Amino acid sequence: MRIHEGDVYAIFNKKFSSFALYDGKDVENFQPYQVLLRYEARKHDAMIIAGLRKWLASSHVIDEPNFSLLEEINEVGLVNLVCKVLHICKTTDDKWMAFIWDGTDAPPISIYKKPEDEEHNPLPLHFKPLPSSGHVLHTFPTVGTILRLIFDVECMPYILQLLKVCQWFKFFCVECKLHEGLWYGVFTSYSKIRDIPNVDILILERQSNYDCRSLGNLDRMPSWSCPWPSKITEVNCSAPFATLMDVLTCQKVRKKFRCVIRFVAVIPWRVEDFRSPDGVYRVKFTLEDPTARIHVYSYAEDGEKFFNGLSTGGLKRKLKELLGVPKSDDDGQEEIEGGARNPPWVQCCLKSHSIKRRRWIFDTKLVG
Repeated sequence: MRIHEGDVYAIFNKKFSSFALYDGKDVENFQPYQVLLRYEARKHDAMIIAGLRKWLASSHVIDEPNFSLLEEINEVGLVNLVCKVLHICKTTDDKWMAFIWDGTDAPPISIYKKPEDEEHNPLPLHFKPLPSSGHVLHTFPTVGTILRLIFDVECMPYILQLLKVCQWFKFFCVECKLHEGLWYGVFTSYSKIRDIPNVDILILERQSNYDCRSLGNLDRMPSWSCPWPSKITEVNCSAPFATLMDVLTCQKVRKKFRCVIRFVAVIPWRVEDFRSPDGVYRVKFTLEDPTARIHVYSYAEDGEKFFNGLSTGGLKRKLKELLGVPKSDDDGQEEIEGGARNPPWVQCCLKSHSIKRRRWIFDTKLVG
């Protein structure tokens, strides 16, 4: 310890010093959230830490920061979150990743990739792949965004001691980033984590909101589609509203869904190539909502209904509108070169076949 100009400093010498950082408010946990590998805990450390925590609580030195919901993230940067850990795994590039969730819908992101680039440079379905185990995927909630949280390699030795699946945590100074229109988080050496009791008001509020959404019909629609989806499409399907995670996790061989989604990509791009040489529609779309991105197909008779007999020119205009291609004038004739695409929320009916692992658009049509 040193004194310099009247202030007291702790000096760290990398040759022989060591350190451990502990949470100042957690009264039960004596595990450090950051520690030098050569640090060795002593028997009386817990008593000292408990005394410091008691002093801090009475001195009002520490202020609890504000916590954001995933639906409140509106820009790249640092954020404090209260989320439930759903799954922990390693990515293909050997990094640790957690799937975290708070029951709310992260905001949709504008897409800068041109629709015509999709065939050679497609939008990814995920920032990182979903769990390889179907059993794990089926345990995920089907309403609300599931955020991928990547851990800095230097953070993992102590983080793995704290993280538990199906438990809520407070995450401090998580860095939110974007990748091809998808949100993800990074837990760096500056981030912190704290477990919290299940009776904490922040958990109860999030769980209550989710319970209401999961039981209601209209509440399963993306919160960002309110008050109602665009009229670009019409559906003739009486199925209750479902999310794309409902579609992904459905275990029935055949099932029909009514979703509110965004069309973010199409293959082929040229309307003239939508039909096969024998005149059959065969088009692949990429759809997204706050829970997932998936590929679906508009095929044969269902394709005839979806494209609704529109002329080539009319279909081109409607396709650009569906994909959110920006226009520079009131008449909507001039495209903005390199402009961000913001596809509208629309209704779409899907049918799935779990064995074939494919989904098709049906009982839906574009309104000319």
